[in-house]
Amino acid sequence: MKQMSSDEILKSVNDYLAALPYDRQPQSLYAPVQYVLSLGGKRIRPVLMLLGYNLWKEHPEDILMPACGIETYHNYTLLHDDLMDNADMRRGHETVHRRWNANKAILSGDSMLVLAYQRMQQVPADKQPAVLDLFTVTALEIGEGQEYDMAFETRNDVTEDEYIEMIRLKTSVLLACALKTGAILADAPQADADRLYRLGEQVGLAFQLQDDLLDVYGDPKVFGKAIGGDITSNKKTYMLINAVSRANDAQRAELFRWIDAKSFDRQEKVAAVTRLYDEIGIRQLCEEKINFYFDQARQTLAEVNVPQERKQALAAYMDELLHRNK
Repeated sequence: MKQMSSDEILKSVNDYLAALPYDRQPQSLYAPVQYVLSLGGKRIRPVLMLLGYNLWKEHPEDILMPACGIETYHNYTLLHDDLMDNADMRRGHETVHRRWNANKAILSGDSMLVLAYQRMQQVPADKQPAVLDLFTVTALEIGEGQEYDMAFETRNDVTEDEYIEMIRLKTSVLLACALKTGAILADAPQADADRLYRLGEQVGLAFQLQDDLLDVYGDPKVFGKAIGGDITSNKKTYMLINAVSRANDAQRAELFRWIDAKSFDRQEKVAAVTRLYDEIGIRQLCEEKINFYFDQARQTLAEVNVPQERKQALAAYMDELLHRNK
């Protein structure tokens, strides 16, 4: 059985997305949608959907439309997240509300969500209920995750368990949905489809924790944005939550001095908090947690009931994600 590599799949996803027509009017409503989808990105969700499908069936390009549906949905969430966060840049380009305005970001984002559903439903009729049920629950969960994330901004008592559940909802479930949808469309046994869902959750948790880590310890030239954004905004990340809970009294007092500071020198704050993270051992703690989830994911993939050689492309892609630096 012919397997496609993740690089081959990524190229086919990008080519397919670029060729999708936008022939409805007014064109001004759809221009931001095309703009957002043209900015690139890792395309992890559609790649995972096609890799999941390819475990059981050849020609993963047969499901490019729903794969692009899930990517459209992901980018819709980013468009609205950027508006809520008042972010200026995304992937090195102006965000939609900066390039156009807030009203355009809301309306084009809403249309993007509907387009995502339209693309997701273009699957065989007998698969539609299962695919759309999974996608709908996932979309609800992602909204719930975003609400938790915003609620955490005003709290200093967020626990590690609460944080892990928030990132499971906000990030992991969409990767899980992508893999399981690929399995459903490939007529995989229910038990294996469920295993792929769990694998997606585990990879998603590791992926988000990597983001937390890279925001503090990444190389800005490679990472693509300034280091320390989470620190300057007091974002409740795995790093900060564990630093607060594990610090001694003096370290905790210094952390809260920086958290409570209304005016500060950005570089000074990032350097001071990073030094505290180093003292408390937060980098190692986060790296261990990332490896824990990746090990779980490898174990889950091992349990999927297909020949080992069929799993190679997905296993290689997971390793690529583990060793990313941006």
